[in-house]
Order: sequence, then C-alpha cells, then structure tokens
Amino acid sequence: MKKLKLGYAPTRRFVFSAEDAFKYKVMIKEKIESFGLGIDIVDLEGINSEGLLYDDNINADLIIDRFKKEQVDAVFFPHCNFGTEDTVARVGKALGKPVLLWGPRDEAPLEDGMRLRDTQCGLFATGKVLRRFNVPFSYVTNSRVNDPVFERGFTNFIAASNVVRQFRSLRILQIGPRPSSFWTMMCNEGELLERFGIELHPITLVDIQRASKRIENGSSSELAEAIDYIKDKLDWTEVTEADVRRIASLKVAMKQYALQTGSTAIAIQCWSSLQDAMGIMPCLANAILTDEQIPVTCETDIHGAITSVMVQAASMNQAPTFFADLTVRHPTNANGELLFHCGNFPVSLSVEGKPKLRKHFLFDDHAPGTHEGEIKGGSMTLARFDGDHGEYQLFLGKAKGIPGPYTRGSYVWVEVNDWPLWEEKLVKGPYVHHSVGIHANVIPSLYEACTYIPGLTPDPVDPTESEIQAWLRGKGL
Repeated sequence: MKKLKLGYAPTRRFVFSAEDAFKYKVMIKEKIESFGLGIDIVDLEGINSEGLLYDDNINADLIIDRFKKEQVDAVFFPHCNFGTEDTVARVGKALGKPVLLWGPRDEAPLEDGMRLRDTQCGLFATGKVLRRFNVPFSYVTNSRVNDPVFERGFTNFIAASNVVRQFRSLRILQIGPRPSSFWTMMCNEGELLERFGIELHPITLVDIQRASKRIENGSSSELAEAIDYIKDKLDWTEVTEADVRRIASLKVAMKQYALQTGSTAIAIQCWSSLQDAMGIMPCLANAILTDEQIPVTCETDIHGAITSVMVQAASMNQAPTFFADLTVRHPTNANGELLFHCGNFPVSLSVEGKPKLRKHFLFDDHAPGTHEGEIKGGSMTLARFDGDHGEYQLFLGKAKGIPGPYTRGSYVWVEVNDWPLWEEKLVKGPYVHHSVGIHANVIPSLYEACTYIPGLTPDPVDPTESEIQAWLRGKGL
C-alpha cells in the first residue's frame, strides 16, 4: 500500500518574528519525522524563500497546486507564530482533505515586554475562519514540541487520515449475494455509492468456482506458495491433500480477483452454495487473505467489510483484523461475551502452535476448510459500521481477552465494561451480530475520522465520547 502523504504547511504572520517562525518550522518537521509513522511529507520549500505559508495570495495558489499535484492525503498547519488564518482556510477549503491545526506553546515575553509569536491567539483566529469556510479540522492542544500530548494528537490524526483516505477509495469485491435467510446482511448499494463513494464489484459463485478450478488444475507459484503456507502453519491431518489444494486455489482466486478489480476487501457468500459447488468451506482462505491485509467478511456482509477496512487503516495497516459473531454470554462473567466464527480468524492470531484445519461442524455436508482454535486475548477494539433508514453510525468499544470454555471454530472470550449496556445498544441500534476486532486501541482515530466522513456518526460505548476527547487533550499523560 502507498504511504500516506502529508502536506506540511507551517504558517506565520508578518508582524511577529520571522526568524523564530523559521526555527519552529524546522524543529516541528524534525519532530514529526522522529515519530516513525512511515509517511511521506510534502513541504513548502521552494514556494517562497522561507518555506512558510503567510499572507500572500500568490503563495496560496502555489501551495494548493503543489499539494494537489502531489496528491496529499491530509494537511498539517502548524502555527509557528500567529499564522495567517485566511490563507490557511483557502488552502484547506481547496484541498478537501483532513486538516490538523496546532501550534507550539509560547515562551514568556522578552525582558523588554515584547512577544515573539502569540501562537495561541492565532489558533483561535484560524479555528474561526476554518469554520466560516466550512472546513472540518482536528485540533491538538497548544503545547510544546516535545510534549507527549502533541505526539499523541499528531499520530492519532495521521491514523484518522489513513482511515479517511481508504474509506474514500473503498471498493469491495462481492462474491455472491447474501444468504437468503440473512436479512440482517441487507445493504443499500446505491446509497453507499451516492453518500460515501463506496463501490461494490459483484461476481457470482460460478465466477469464483471457475477461477479456482483453473488455478487448481495449474501449477502456478502462487498456488504452490499457498499450499506450502497451509501445510506449514496448520495441522491438516483431518483433511486430504486434495482438500488443501482446493482451499489454496480458492484463496489464490479470491486474491487475484481483488487485485484485478482494485478491491481492498471482500465479502463472500460462504454458505451453502459454495459447498455444493466446490466441496469446501472458504473460512481458511478468508483467514489467510485477512492476514495479508485483504480482509474478508462472511455471509456477504458488506458493512462488515467496510468496518474491516476502516479498523485496519486505523492501525496504519500494522495489525490484522478479525471478523466475529457476537455469540453468547460468558457462563460465569456477567460482562463476558464470546467472539466466534466458523474458522476465519487470521492464523497469525492463534494461541496454538498449529491450529487445526478441520471440517465444518454444523452443516450437514461437513465440508473441509475451517481453521479452528482460540486466538490471543489482550486489549482490543471492537467496531461496527452499520446503518438503516439513511442513517449510518460507527459503533466503538474496547474489550480484553479472558479465559473461557473451549468451543469449536475460531474464538476468543472477552470482557467489556458493561455488557448489558453494550447488548442494548447493539440490539436497539442499527447494528447486527457481526463485529470487527483488532488487537490495538484504534478508537480515538476512528472517532476522529468521522469528522471527515459526512453522514457517519461515531457511537462510542466505552470509552465515552467525552472520555475520548479528554484523552486527545492529554488525559493520562
């Protein structure tokens, strides 16, 4: 995946110290480069002699042209002194990308009573003008360059911007319609396109069957690699060599279709026509692809696929997601819940040395292809993009893994702060029994991303909205 590009537009105003503003321009850039986020920074060097944004309309046009040509994904306007609010607003409006507003805390006045920067005052001004221009923006508390609150706010903004850029370019490979009995998986394809620009690329189960058969009968290096992976990473003693080859062929076919169509996620009708046509379950193929950063959701859950891409992007694509049913309550823990699916959780998350490749334990055909076993616990985020009646929300909550009884399939038992509250919100909200988990705290970045996605409302249950905002202001540092 291409690196996120950040437009770096430090700003000053002429009545304050140009020398001090230049010093902070350099210092701030060095600081954000030290965070190790793996982003590309497009600065203003060469636009003018200072590489700063200030009150010059010609500079505004040149800055806009550069950032558009470089296709930046977000823009950072550090106020190196008071700043130039009208030019900042014009650039932000023209680009239509996520905007971060921040400035370093001012030093004490000089002995003669003069002040070099008045940065905080300028932030008040720019915030107002951005509102006048209808430019949504993120804000980090006025703080020193080395303060942890700046690093926290900046890195959270970058993660949120990564969510926005991947959300805005979303295309989902839809393999087959939803199972007929799963009305919960209905979605409005036209509305997703009109409102969010999300595209679906539908193919039939016959298409994927033919592609898989062609690969299975061939001798490609991709197939050999997939077979080797399965045999190396899983205990496949309960299935046959032919089963392994067929499962690997399906995985390769799904990935090829995703790459050919420019799809970043897949939603597949995983039962039961696929078993009739191919004699296998797709669960393990789904798991392997999800580990490879192409998340796959079961039962043609389009909204689940959208959630998966958002959650994965919020981690800067550094951790795999897992797609789970919210299934049953823990037998002894009132706030415990089972996250489960038939066998699709990423292999890399398994707590076993070699998880089992098995036959399905529910359906009558008992087709092979489920990857079973418990995955690791620890802290995690659970999320769900969903909607109905033209309104869309993003459920957000944190959980931690806990011990629980053995069950079949891919699973992990988790504990939340107040399960009855979660349950009520999930039943009465626009949500279903599917969620997306990740072993990372991505709630603040997902919450912030909603600032830039019109029509999507964040719906955090734990932490609350006020707690997220307090965390972004530096609570706990």
